[in-house]
Amino acid sequence: MHVAIIMDGNGRWAARRHLPRSVGHRAGAKAVDAIVTAAVHQQVDTLTLYAFSAANWNRPTPEVSALFQLLRRYLLTQTQRCLEQSVRINVIGRRDRLNDNLRQLIERSERATAQCSAMQLRLAVDYSAQHSLLETCRRLRSEPNIERARFLETLAAVDHAADGAPEVDLLIRTGGEKRLSDFLLWECAYAELHFVDCLWPDFDPRAFESALQEYSRRDRRFGGLTAAAL
Repeated sequence: MHVAIIMDGNGRWAARRHLPRSVGHRAGAKAVDAIVTAAVHQQVDTLTLYAFSAANWNRPTPEVSALFQLLRRYLLTQTQRCLEQSVRINVIGRRDRLNDNLRQLIERSERATAQCSAMQLRLAVDYSAQHSLLETCRRLRSEPNIERARFLETLAAVDHAADGAPEVDLLIRTGGEKRLSDFLLWECAYAELHFVDCLWPDFDPRAFESALQEYSRRDRRFGGLTAAAL
């Protein structure tokens, strides 16, 4: 099962408490730790978290710096924990706009956890689904008859996706907004969508389990009909 999460609401969580936005992002990082552990417990195969979108570069420089500092801290402190839980780390998205130190940390964490098999944790950083699709088409422009498998192979290469680009089964978005925000557009073609009003720092393992339970009640037909309708 592949679960993807748009972690929205850190800034608003902080604002409601009259705190700096950076405090909200730190609270959101703690929520990540709890949800990763819960996903392993729930036997989720792949968990993709939208950590930093390509559009987030438009935020104030101090906030962008704080977000990348949190990512560095996560890679430095949580890689060992991922090893203990047999969680494989894979950072998807562009890397050409990241500094050398962060790229090295990403590669180090990916190498260290490459043999882990309980769950794949994908962190989407400097990610834009539109950019990924356009870049994939650009790389394949000289191939007149592109098979689906070839397209997916190239899309995975563009995104630095270690095990390809698995289809998303369940997309969760916190914070009350109801949009995809340029996240995994190809992979979410048949995803079930689950929107919740609670802000990301308040999204806990119980809320995650509730989302999985609702998903289990969905009737996924992929354009076909159920046996009862035939």
